[in-house]
Amino acid sequence: MQLYALGLNHSTAPLAIREQMVFHAEKLGVALRELTQTKPVGEAAILSTCNRTELYCSAAEPQEALFWLAEHQSVKPQELKPYLYTLPKEQAVRHAFRVASGLESMVLGEPQILGQMKEAVRQAESAGTLGTLLHKLFQRSFAVAKEVRTNTQIGANVVSMAAASVKLAARIYPSLKDQKILFIGAGEMIELCATHFAAQQPRSIAVANRTLERARVLAHRFNGRAMELRDLPEELHEYDIVVSCTASALPILGKGTVERAIKRRRRRPMFMVDLAVPRDIESEVADMDDVFLYTVDDLGEMVKTGVDARQSAVAQAEAIIETGVGTFLNWLSSRDVVPTIRTLRSHAEEARGEEVQRALRLLARGDDPKQVLEALSHGLTNKLMHAPTQALNNAPAEERAQLADLVSRLYPPRSPR
Repeated sequence: MQLYALGLNHSTAPLAIREQMVFHAEKLGVALRELTQTKPVGEAAILSTCNRTELYCSAAEPQEALFWLAEHQSVKPQELKPYLYTLPKEQAVRHAFRVASGLESMVLGEPQILGQMKEAVRQAESAGTLGTLLHKLFQRSFAVAKEVRTNTQIGANVVSMAAASVKLAARIYPSLKDQKILFIGAGEMIELCATHFAAQQPRSIAVANRTLERARVLAHRFNGRAMELRDLPEELHEYDIVVSCTASALPILGKGTVERAIKRRRRRPMFMVDLAVPRDIESEVADMDDVFLYTVDDLGEMVKTGVDARQSAVAQAEAIIETGVGTFLNWLSSRDVVPTIRTLRSHAEEARGEEVQRALRLLARGDDPKQVLEALSHGLTNKLMHAPTQALNNAPAEERAQLADLVSRLYPPRSPR
């Protein structure tokens, strides 16, 4: 069995494909047990988020696991194949370490993925599909991720419009857990913003979109509600934070609509982020006393500073990961000699057992204990030395030197006392 990581993510597959491949937490255990019980897969864990679905497993070869992945999610293998990656052994280890450290995330260095990976491990443990290999892989992944975050600045700065939006909102509201958030649009930027804000565990989330079905898909992912754009005038006052990014050629929210919403809110402040170009929110809204409106230009400088700082930390993170990969591969290769070690110990134990039984018979007969112990030690020594001595004596000339060197390494000369 060999280690594999296979799956798809935001870099290889569009949202429509990623949606089809999501594994919901309540069904994950059943899926893992089905995989390991019906396919030639020894261990398995599934990491499923809105940005990736990845299967980590030990298998003789990954083809069966790939077919299962497609079949279980009711997707034709040929439709899925262009978006999938299959990473064996060293590549799988490096990928796992990079994912845990945030280097494979849509937002470089984001911390949420580490918690999601730990949850995937808990699910696999509960399902009974996590063995020694994957347990070691994930524990090393978590240790490497901790070292990366401790010793680099990979997660210290804002690197996206979404992250900048959250940071600005935190300046307005002491805690985002008490706030209701409205997202206008259902594209990739809104999806990213929703991911960031959802991580703060707000009071509620809603998504408004021209197409209600797309709003429902995104809202469902974050346990929110969906609405059409035409509902905004009657719903806007309910929300403390509004983030908008659509492809509309005209503003979605005019000054009058926002004024009425603020009046119904009894002057409670509203934080608004307009990431659209052209803008979704009329520029005059920024002049209102109880509205904090930020545009894409306002957030631009924060993002630029964060990107520069994090990119300088990537090289450090990569070095830490490579060291971790080397350590793990050394451990992995040591597992290959485990059967040999077991055989060697079995032979030694068999020889020991025979000599002990012989000594016990002599003692029961009344022989001198000292002589019995001498015979025991000589008999055990002879049995243990028989195989290497015979190998040296019978080896062809070209192999004898190598065997002699190996024996000298196994049994180096003892220093005189």
